[in-house]
Amino acid sequence: MYPKHILMEKLREAAASVLPITGIVAAMCFVLVPMDTGLMLSFLIGSAMLILGMGLFTLGADMSMSRIGNHIGAKMTKSRKLWLILILSFILGAAITMAEPDLQVLATYVPDIDSTVLVLTVSIGVGLFLLLCMIRILFSVSLRLLLIIFYALIFIGAYLSDPAILSVAFDSGGVTTGPMTVPFIMALGVGVASIRSDENAKADSFGLVALCSIGPVLAVMALGAIYQSDSAEAALTVVGKIENTVALGADYLHAFPEYLKEVAVALLPIFAFFLLFQLFSLKLRKLPFLRILVGIAYTYVGLVLFLTGVNVGFSPLGYVLGGALTRGKLIWLLVPLAMLMGWFIINAEPAVHILNKQVEELSAGAISARAMGLSLSIAVSLAGGLAMVRVLTGISILYFLVPGYLIALTLSFFVPRTFTAIAFDSGGVASGPLTATFMLPFAMGACDAIGGNVMTDAFGLVALVAMMPLITVQVMGAIYVLKSRRVSAEPALPDFGDNEIIELWEAC
Repeated sequence: MYPKHILMEKLREAAASVLPITGIVAAMCFVLVPMDTGLMLSFLIGSAMLILGMGLFTLGADMSMSRIGNHIGAKMTKSRKLWLILILSFILGAAITMAEPDLQVLATYVPDIDSTVLVLTVSIGVGLFLLLCMIRILFSVSLRLLLIIFYALIFIGAYLSDPAILSVAFDSGGVTTGPMTVPFIMALGVGVASIRSDENAKADSFGLVALCSIGPVLAVMALGAIYQSDSAEAALTVVGKIENTVALGADYLHAFPEYLKEVAVALLPIFAFFLLFQLFSLKLRKLPFLRILVGIAYTYVGLVLFLTGVNVGFSPLGYVLGGALTRGKLIWLLVPLAMLMGWFIINAEPAVHILNKQVEELSAGAISARAMGLSLSIAVSLAGGLAMVRVLTGISILYFLVPGYLIALTLSFFVPRTFTAIAFDSGGVASGPLTATFMLPFAMGACDAIGGNVMTDAFGLVALVAMMPLITVQVMGAIYVLKSRRVSAEPALPDFGDNEIIELWEAC
């Protein structure tokens, strides 16, 4: 159904994401930190499964989830029935989030809260806010106004919430905007925005990811009032997956059937919904329908390989490495190593390069893709370093998030609104799969080794990584505004007329 070279391209993208971290970790283990041979071999096998799984998964998501979102979004708008659009948006938002791989990984780390309960809670939060997104698009509600209102509610709720669940709540917002949900939600938004014919309709299709990442934060905060957490159990969840060489094969073989079942359950809601929609309303022709089915099959296989590789081989070594680096003088490497890994993680994300080009086009070349990439690399590198500072000192996540979001929301008053929408959408781009699968276990291992509270000090890493692009992209937007004003204030060059400059400004 898909040319072989496209699959190879997806595998290359996955390898570019995973191999830098694999190389850094391998170098650390061979030179500075002695590691059990069986654990190291398990890590290398897990890395290979991660590459293959991510490649198949992203190919499948492109073939299936994006197309399903486009078809359903277009079909919903043709009905012109508000109640139908809202109900379907909620169901689809919840269903697609259940299969998000980053959320599945995060849920296995959180103690006391059953992983299924956490996934369902987060999914409901996304569903409710996707419903809100549809209302915003259809009635042209200001994104800035909604962001200010809901972030005010989040931080009011944060001061009333149990500190043990607070960091998990913010991380939940970061992991839901991943490779499964983002293409689907964006495609759905474009389809619904097509119902409007005004000039702002396209701009209003941005910002969906930003709002949908708020829902899980509020939902998990509410859940925290019911569930009490224990950081010791979080550590045992990861440590229990570490095996030696003798048990390595048995460990993978035992985990594989478990994830075959788990992923089938996660994908079943969206698959069943699509079949029903195809039967009663969509009625796609045979070839497009079969392409989507093949895409779902790729997604299923890729997700199974991804979760098996992560949970059996990849994350456990991250946890052990984090703990080992707290011994003696090695503890001074925690912050710079986290910054180095943050730099490579953001550079290797394929979606980041798309974002950089998008900003370059939006600014008519005033902000180059290279400058944008450099600013994001610095931002995520700083986020990784700050996360380790929190592990070492126990500083509350609120001391970083409150000022960060205040800066981001303040900047929204000084930059074009499309930059604000892209900035708040880009948080999910930065907090890619490797943040939850390696960086978070790395922070948990270090925190547990120094006797810190894993729930309050290690969790929150994903939230910090997701927050930084909100500031970075808007700073780039502010630079664009200043450059544009400077250009418009300068005398026109002999070869160019005023009309062309005005047209360039309007096009932006």
